[in-house]
Amino acid sequence: MSVSVLEREMYSEAEAARLLRVSQSTLNYWLEGGVRRNKTYSPVIRSESKGHRAPVTWAEFIEAGLLRQYRRTHRVPMAELRAFIDRLRNRLGVPYPLADRRPYVLEKQLVLEAQDEAGLAPEFCLVAEVRQQLVLTAPSESFFERVTWEGDLATGWRPHGDDRSLVRMTPDVRFGRPAVRGISTEALWEQVDSGEDIEVVADLFDLSIDDVRWAIAYEASVRAA
Repeated sequence: MSVSVLEREMYSEAEAARLLRVSQSTLNYWLEGGVRRNKTYSPVIRSESKGHRAPVTWAEFIEAGLLRQYRRTHRVPMAELRAFIDRLRNRLGVPYPLADRRPYVLEKQLVLEAQDEAGLAPEFCLVAEVRQQLVLTAPSESFFERVTWEGDLATGWRPHGDDRSLVRMTPDVRFGRPAVRGISTEALWEQVDSGEDIEVVADLFDLSIDDVRWAIAYEASVRAA
């Protein structure tokens, strides 16, 4: 996967928000910044606002996936996170530092320094020092494990919260929509929802029964959210 694929426009803002399970207004705020309580905030994910609801690139989707890990229990601190990401962007020399494997594996010291310089509160940090060793915090570790990495680049995403799930999203498969072994989870759901037995659906799409069950489990979780 090349940087050009990271920059590929994949989703509408509304669809990206649905797949990430955050509100569209929240995702737009991360992407575009905005005004809150008469104070203007720059975007967290984009280096600068595009001024409209532009399509979401693959890299932007992945980076939003990290913010989502923190958004569940905290409001994302825009100014400090923006300063932190800018420092990583400049020091790594890449436009999408959170969609790069190095901060999570090889460059933890750099991440620690960037966190401290940006004044990032402990609950939003990616790494922490434990017994004189740098380790990923729980949210960043959870995010890291949901991403499929090829070299240093994020090439896939597990949208399902269950770490055993076979559902994946990749830019070159089903236009980046959730799929199991290349088959859309939505298509499998529709077959089962219409009354077909799971065994029949598995045979129809040349999948295992477990493949179909994971697809159905993911789609059911989306609809229940």
